[in-house]
Amino acid sequence: MVHVNIFDTTLRDGEQSPGVNLNQLEKLEIARQLEKFGVDIMEAGFPASSQGDFEAVRAIARSIKNSSVTGLARATKSDIDIAWDALKDAKEPRLHVFLATSPIHMKYKLFKTPEEVIQTSVDMVAYAKQRFPHIEWSAEDASRSDLDFLVKIITKVIDAGATVINLPDTVGYATPAEYGYMFRYIRENVPNIHKASLSCHCHDDLGMAVANTLAAIENGVTQVEGTINGIGERAGNASLEEVAVALNIRKDKYPFTTNLVLKEIKRTSDLVSRFTGMIVPGNKAVVGKNAFAHESGIHQDGVLKNTLTYEIITPEMVGIQSNDLVLGKHSGRHAFKDKIENMGFTLSAEKLQEAFTAFKQLTDRKKEVTDEDLFTILTDIQTAVADIKKYELVAFQVHYGSANLPTATVALNTPEGVRVETARTGSGSVEALMNTLEALIKEEIHLTDYKLNSVGQGRDALAEVHVKMTVDGTQVSGRGSAQDVLEASAKAFLNTVNRVLFNTKAVAQAQAELAQA
Repeated sequence: MVHVNIFDTTLRDGEQSPGVNLNQLEKLEIARQLEKFGVDIMEAGFPASSQGDFEAVRAIARSIKNSSVTGLARATKSDIDIAWDALKDAKEPRLHVFLATSPIHMKYKLFKTPEEVIQTSVDMVAYAKQRFPHIEWSAEDASRSDLDFLVKIITKVIDAGATVINLPDTVGYATPAEYGYMFRYIRENVPNIHKASLSCHCHDDLGMAVANTLAAIENGVTQVEGTINGIGERAGNASLEEVAVALNIRKDKYPFTTNLVLKEIKRTSDLVSRFTGMIVPGNKAVVGKNAFAHESGIHQDGVLKNTLTYEIITPEMVGIQSNDLVLGKHSGRHAFKDKIENMGFTLSAEKLQEAFTAFKQLTDRKKEVTDEDLFTILTDIQTAVADIKKYELVAFQVHYGSANLPTATVALNTPEGVRVETARTGSGSVEALMNTLEALIKEEIHLTDYKLNSVGQGRDALAEVHVKMTVDGTQVSGRGSAQDVLEASAKAFLNTVNRVLFNTKAVAQAQAELAQA
């Protein structure tokens, strides 16, 4: 059977989803989970795009040992130099460099002739080869490029040192037949194609990203690129979990292997969804809440008699447990530690104590604590903004009634250690609370999005709030969870502001380190 490498770009292309803003701790936590999931290559970011992205890529490169870490670069020496600085400490550093090859991109975006595009690509691959042992070259908008031009430029970049050739369907335009044929044509007409691997990267604008990916595999591709939950720019990317399960379930049609650990799918999906704030639709294939739910009486009858009548994928295959009721108020520290380790979390002694305290507080108010509850507690603690002076919620109170004007009173500790308190009104309880918080914070704030979601089911379920704001002109997102919707809203608001303070400090530290070096 042919082996297919999995290239995950959740941390780069996925983070380019509108409104998604991951901090370094969240990126590192996702990277560790991707390593457990078994991805062969993870694209940790675009180092030249910002100091924050550079730092995140460098941290991931230094931490991940069982997956190859790569970073994106435009076809410029400065981008390649910055990428090398971020990736040089990786166990197996590699570079992903791209340049557009379609007529519309060359003419209207690059303002380059086809010959200039070839020369730039060759020069930059050769330059990168001086440092990087593995170089992936991407022909941006390949699916709308002239095939004979692709043959010419691919031949030359392989001679220059490219080890992987990626032909993306950048705008999600291709059909499976067209996309598969492109790879077959390249394999048959590029004389030195045996010196490089072929890779596919599909977008989902027409809903065909996974189908196109499978068509590419059928036509000789040995590397698949995609994201968890299919997140990404516009309509997103090919969902890696869907590709992985399709290859496993339909081995009769697709005799290919991967290194993915399928039982890690659900946890990986949940982690990405929680950190990005992009809720997985209930009808999403493989990981949606309804993927294994049956409402029709005929379906229910069939599943009870034999699950194969209506379930081609078992929940256990992707890591979904049939019964996730776990710990209660009488559970001790040892049982708690054992449970979170089984869930895949590794916490320091300090964070373990913090998590145990939060768990005990929850059991005082909630009869049954589920895996979803624990997952929320643990991810909050594992990625909490620490070691900075930040805004802290001391107390709040909201007055609301159908005949009264909603009014919120809030007390905060500021980053300077000063307690401040005020009250404001709003058209509703949440708006009154947000208006009050905004009045107490010196940074200029504009709330652009607010989402409320329940963790689990029942009237005592945790509330999870995701917000998007601009803080002093910087777009940022944050989240908060609590049993009370208003408390979760306040936590999300402050979490978002504190992220900006954390990022500002991290950038300042990085610049100081570079200055000393």
